[in-house]
Amino acid sequence: MSSTTGTPSDGGGDRPWQSYHTAYTNAKAGMEGVDKEKVQRVIYEMSKGSKYFENEQKKEAITKLKIEHLRAQCAKLTDNDITHFQKVAERKILELEAERDLSKIWLHTDMDAFYAAVETLENPSLKGKPLAVGSMSMIATASYEARKFGVRAAMPGFIGCKLCPNLVFVRPNFERYTHYSELARKVFQRYDPNFFATSLDEAYLDITAVCIERGITGEEVASELRGAVHQETGLTCSAGVAPNRMIAKVCSDINKPNGQFILPNDRDAVTTFVSTLPIRKIGGIGKVTEQMLHQVLGISTCQEMLQKAAFLCALFSEGSTDFFLSVGLGLGGTETPEHRLRKSMSCERTFSATDNSSLLFEKLDNLAENLADDMQKKCLKGRTLTLKLKTAAFEVRTRAATAQNYISSKEEILIYAKKLLKAELPLSLRLMGLRMSHFHGEKDDSTTSTQKTLDRFFHSSENNSNTNGTNGASSVDASGGNGYCNDATTKDDCSIHDAGKDVSVDQHAFSSHNEKLSVPEGMSSINHDNEPALSNMKATETEKFDESASCKASASSSKPDEHFWIDGYICSLCGFELPQCFEEERQEHSDFHLAEMLQKEDAVDSTAHLPKERLAERPCSTTPTPSKKKLKPSKEGKHIPIDSFFLKCNKKV
Repeated sequence: MSSTTGTPSDGGGDRPWQSYHTAYTNAKAGMEGVDKEKVQRVIYEMSKGSKYFENEQKKEAITKLKIEHLRAQCAKLTDNDITHFQKVAERKILELEAERDLSKIWLHTDMDAFYAAVETLENPSLKGKPLAVGSMSMIATASYEARKFGVRAAMPGFIGCKLCPNLVFVRPNFERYTHYSELARKVFQRYDPNFFATSLDEAYLDITAVCIERGITGEEVASELRGAVHQETGLTCSAGVAPNRMIAKVCSDINKPNGQFILPNDRDAVTTFVSTLPIRKIGGIGKVTEQMLHQVLGISTCQEMLQKAAFLCALFSEGSTDFFLSVGLGLGGTETPEHRLRKSMSCERTFSATDNSSLLFEKLDNLAENLADDMQKKCLKGRTLTLKLKTAAFEVRTRAATAQNYISSKEEILIYAKKLLKAELPLSLRLMGLRMSHFHGEKDDSTTSTQKTLDRFFHSSENNSNTNGTNGASSVDASGGNGYCNDATTKDDCSIHDAGKDVSVDQHAFSSHNEKLSVPEGMSSINHDNEPALSNMKATETEKFDESASCKASASSSKPDEHFWIDGYICSLCGFELPQCFEEERQEHSDFHLAEMLQKEDAVDSTAHLPKERLAERPCSTTPTPSKKKLKPSKEGKHIPIDSFFLKCNKKV
């Protein structure tokens, strides 16, 4: 295979590193002049033989199976099929084009090397030095001086040191980053009170109203906003202005650092801009999707999406096809997303791999304290606690427990977290995380009982069945098995659920749900490829594959209550569509279904734990049972004595 395809060659040849593509080899802003082959070779040599390397090879094998499956499907298409799908594609393109909205002006702003810039501002002696915020285990971000050597976010620090021997490390300080983020957000609020942030250092603003009211252009707003951010924070940011959010994000990366790029609200300007744009530049298209589109259909640019529209319609789901064609047309979201109540909060940490149980419980204690502090600041209480574990072999496991009452304190969280961790030991881990979901509806009500009355239970069951048409599901299904606490805590107090195993690498070591995390800037821990997904193999969201599994497995072959993303795009339970570029939204959506399932299981468990005598008293059906013959009362009007009963039996015999 060519090195540009990203798939390892069979034998590796004399330059095997050319086929080794990971998150580390994807260029970021400031890495334009880097010797890419040198960086690739260093990463390959330092990763070779490691657990991470082995896991990458497994992922590459899975990707290769997907590609072969799509090629086989493509080869079966006849001329009549292609003609039919061409008509389907043309109709879809017309429908999408009719929805084009050029009336909005969107601005995407991105702070420049945010964590590193904050550290340099606080310590001017670091200015001009190659700086990495993080540790030898993981780099959260790198300064532009370090990026010139190929050092980037989400890269292990020891590889960064190999690429740049003079690399200076600084430990993360998230209270400091949050402070500067709040200063910048106050500036954003002046231009769009309803702006929405996607991370500590990124935000989308609808500046349409400001431009109209003040009679200024999007370019002037971008310049003014960047100047105000610098004045308030001492930091620089880059901005992109375009008719929709998808293109605005691409534009903000063009003139980094401390620059801006403006795309006029003109259809020809938009289509010309995207015509030569590499598909990897689009949020939602990651390494795997790029390989599949390029190796199966030869698609490298957004314009080629339209040229191969018939094949896209033939090979991919309707949702994925609409996404691809929208990319080719330069279409994106133009309406401000509705504000939704938070459904989860998490805290996650990465560290050097260890099997020391005392150390692991100590780290769990710190996670519980951080999560409890964050929840109490937001006046939140939750019932569903999820423990995330990444083993030394880069295998990701998630385990969930549901509490009978809503909890928020460190001590309460630790009760369930320790049970979940204890059940998995002994194990060598390199990452742990805790996530709380299923929050209380009333923030300040600490006395409300969680016990449902009978009529409320049936009303809620009816509502759930009408809404979802399903019995609920876990967020990431694996075996579907449930375990329960079996020591001091009874089943009524705690239900532990196997939320699944993910054999894919979660390279971003920190979650994006909690702002006080060591997360590579603008990234999420869910999937570093940010891909919408795309094979009609109907794989689960975490790409959990068994080596013997067939590539042709469909959604219908899955468990009826299993939650996964059909084509990585459509919720299997409610049909809601979310590309993987919306990492936090997807996780919250999964948490919603998980919380729903746990609540229903609690209701079932409460019935299962009734004494057999009480269960026997309950009728099995609504059909009236025939009345039993009543015994004739004895002369005394009392029950027959036991000795008399045996005397009567003996006489009959």
